[in-house]
Formats: sequence, C-alpha cells, structure tokens
Amino acid sequence: MKKVVLFLVFFFWVIPPGFAQLKTYTFEEAELLSKQHPKPYFVFVHTSWCKYCKMMEKTTFQNPEVISILNDNFYFISFDAENQNPVRFREHTFYFHPTGTNTGYHELAYQLAMVNGQLSFPTITLLNPETEILYQHVNFLNVKSLKVILSQVMRN
Repeated sequence: MKKVVLFLVFFFWVIPPGFAQLKTYTFEEAELLSKQHPKPYFVFVHTSWCKYCKMMEKTTFQNPEVISILNDNFYFISFDAENQNPVRFREHTFYFHPTGTNTGYHELAYQLAMVNGQLSFPTITLLNPETEILYQHVNFLNVKSLKVILSQVMRN
C-alpha cells in the first residue's frame, strides 16, 4: 500500500495538472482518419542523431499552446528519416534505401524533407488533406516561430 501511495504522489508531482500530450499518428492512421475528418498533416522529419531535432522534441513540441494547436488542427506525424520499415501512404509503399553500412534514408523522408535539392534535419512539412505539400521548413523552430507559421497556414 505504501508503494502505491508513493507512486501516486510521484506521478502527480512529476506530471503537472493540465498536462497536455501531443497526439501522434502514423501515416496510415492519419490517412484513414483524414477520410472521415479532413485536416492537414504536420510531418516532423527527424533522425535519432540530430541534436536540433531532439531540441524541438524537448522544447517546441512540449509547449502547451503548440500542442493544443497541433492536436486541434493537424494530424501530427513524427517520422524518423532512417526508419527501415516500409510505409504505405498515398496508395504507394515507400521503402528504406541503404547508402552504406548502417546508413541510408527512407523514400518517404526523401519525398517530404527534400528542400532545395538537399535532405536536412529537422524538416517540417505541412500537407493539405489531399496530401499536397503546403509548406516546408528546414532547421530548428522555437515555439514563437512555429506558432507564426501554423497561424499563417491555418488562415489560408
């Protein structure tokens, strides 16, 4: 009983009241949901070794206002550009392409994060409900900058 009480105290102490969590979807889930409830897609293309990607995950995507905007208005997809699993999206299956020993890229990351002929991380790509690219941004975005971008996209 003592352990349960300590767990509950710890749980409520660590997670503040009103804690909001960013809803994440796979491409397949978002595409299926979008057929019933069309919303734009917000795709965060990252890698496990990208320090700026990690910074965005720990700061920008933890902000309650950003979480609220993304949860209410977008299907948020966090996609590792080095994911080795096939992904079905837009009636096409995308695959991982090795480029060397323990290196490579996913075709879908290439399609969504290629900007000016270069694949860079982090990249955010906003797609309309018909999965056409509306906007792309390469590099770290803080809360203020992301909120400005999202408000402009939602206005159009």
